Amino acid sequence: MSFTSLPFLVLVLVSVGVYYLLPKKGQWVALLAASMVFYCVGGGKTVLYVFYTAATVYVSGRLLGHFNALRRAAPKEERKAITAKYKPYRRGVVLFACLANFVLLYILKYWNFTAELLQPLADQVSPGSQIPLSELVLPLGISYFIFQSVGYVIDVYRDKYQPEKNFAKLLLFVSFFPQMVQGPIGRFDQLAPQLLAQRSADYTNLKYGIQLMMWGYFKKMVIADRAAVLVNTVLDDPWSYSGSILAVGVLFYCIQLYGDFSGGIDIARGVARMFGIDLAENFRRPIFSTSLTDFWRRWHITLGAWMRDYLFYPLSLSKPFGRLGRFTRKHIKGKLGKILPTSLATFIVYFVIGIWHGANWRYVAFGFWNGGIITLSLLLAPQFLVWKEKLHINDKSLGWHIFQVVRTNILVFFGRYITRAPRFLTAVWMVKETFLHPNLPDLWNGTLLSLGLTGWDLAVLWIGVAIMLAAEWYQEKQGPIRPMLETKPAWFQWLTTMVLPLAILFCLGVLRADYIPEGFIYQQF
Repeated sequence: MSFTSLPFLVLVLVSVGVYYLLPKKGQWVALLAASMVFYCVGGGKTVLYVFYTAATVYVSGRLLGHFNALRRAAPKEERKAITAKYKPYRRGVVLFACLANFVLLYILKYWNFTAELLQPLADQVSPGSQIPLSELVLPLGISYFIFQSVGYVIDVYRDKYQPEKNFAKLLLFVSFFPQMVQGPIGRFDQLAPQLLAQRSADYTNLKYGIQLMMWGYFKKMVIADRAAVLVNTVLDDPWSYSGSILAVGVLFYCIQLYGDFSGGIDIARGVARMFGIDLAENFRRPIFSTSLTDFWRRWHITLGAWMRDYLFYPLSLSKPFGRLGRFTRKHIKGKLGKILPTSLATFIVYFVIGIWHGANWRYVAFGFWNGGIITLSLLLAPQFLVWKEKLHINDKSLGWHIFQVVRTNILVFFGRYITRAPRFLTAVWMVKETFLHPNLPDLWNGTLLSLGLTGWDLAVLWIGVAIMLAAEWYQEKQGPIRPMLETKPAWFQWLTTMVLPLAILFCLGVLRADYIPEGFIYQQF
């Protein structure tokens, strides 16, 4: 049940109608039913994994809530002793929740990759032996709902909020259907109250939701799916093309991924808004990032925030990293000794982000690429300041800002070689071909028109990209577009946000010749 399919639109319309027709106390049941229908149609029997995750975090949350209640009920002078007494039990509960879910994620997503790595060793130890491979189907959105659920348990452990006592309501938090394809990864204290709130039908929410969905469909179906034609033609068979065409293929992949991911997030947030729910922001104009760190603060925001709160801070504040910090400050002079432990934690986070994308050496390399550059930039930050001072660079100048944006996008561009190539070694070969054998005449001798897109398609694609970037530039400089639109007459608002997008979607998207809808790229992660 893809976001771009008719059954999905029918599910959304029916769910919205039922949601507002039901008694307000039962509205959340409509959301849960819609989520179960979405997952059962899209994932079949793998819906059992959703129930498994919900059950493990429900039990864990209730146990942690019991321990927290004992501490709160005790006299103030006894709370420290009670905390120390139950600390091993509380940690054991968190460990259970993490293992129960991350081991499942490992088996489903990473076991076969591990088995292939260990097979040569098994052959040495026992010739002819075969490490069994998993034949289990990877559930839709498993990384998203597991990360979201484990975050809930950790927050309850930290006594950030009370655990949910109703299993069905927690199941809704775990499985809310707009999030299941590609996030965002929600936090319980921000999302659950919205899921359980009682609402009346609101014209503004419906209008804003539909408009946001239209914008998402425009980016997905007019831009991303059109770019995908050229991307698949070139990068599924990179050995047939020159270096310059490979670079074009990667450039179009950047466009595809940008429109695909941001469009999917807009659709998800638009659907949720029709129910009066504001999902967390997950994409904030990363094209304008001034560093790779800034890029990851803008791209998949909730994944980065999850890694920061549940991996980076626990790592950097842990006792082993504390001991490492004392060692490096003592034995390594200067700022390097002070920031080395933090830099190591940062590298680990970005490495994990890389392998989060999938079980493949190219994703391992992608983690090294991002983690290595970001860690190196932290370590060299003092030297960069010296260089800028010697070169008399004004940090506030427009030229410096443009340089930072261009530099960041070049780094992102080369990172996309890694994630889109069939294999890591192929990505290395593609980069080498781009520099050593570009064959630049392929850019203007008609080769581009033999890659699946006509001249008309290319024109539509670039116009679509220009519209998308113009809107993002306005948002970056002026803020949200909607307040500006609200000052215009109603007919102008509907013309620009509904009539024209619908016309564009049907004429340039759904009804264009040979249109084949592409699945969302991030749903495979």
